[in-house]
Amino acid sequence: MATNRRVSRVAELIKREVSQMLLNGIKDDRVGSGMVSVTDVDVSGDLQHAKIYVSIYGTEEAKAETMAGLKSATGYVRSELGARVRLRRTPEVTFIEDRSLERGTRVLTLLNQLKYERPSANLSDEDDNNADEYDDEFSE
Repeated sequence: MATNRRVSRVAELIKREVSQMLLNGIKDDRVGSGMVSVTDVDVSGDLQHAKIYVSIYGTEEAKAETMAGLKSATGYVRSELGARVRLRRTPEVTFIEDRSLERGTRVLTLLNQLKYERPSANLSDEDDNNADEYDDEFSE
């Protein structure tokens, strides 16, 4: 078992190398149909498996094409990692689509909609007095 520090260093190294491969190494046209970036790499404790999380910008069809291209390029990516990264055994590579950015954008959009749809805060006189008492209590 590798130490946590070594696992994280190997993950960062794999992330950097795969990002470089996405820019100018993978020749599959399907990979270029959507804008792809590596968001995270999760390496197992024994350094035998690497899950590479990718974020793909584009239509659903472009995302599906890009994932198919990445899955078909898995062997190439693994062999290139073996040549570029000095490890005893090259980890098995799995590409996983990361939709966390989309979910975050969706949540922010929903929160903004709620903010504008809520009626403006109509405080009654009683609520207003309670707010003034609260302000006075903590301003001293």
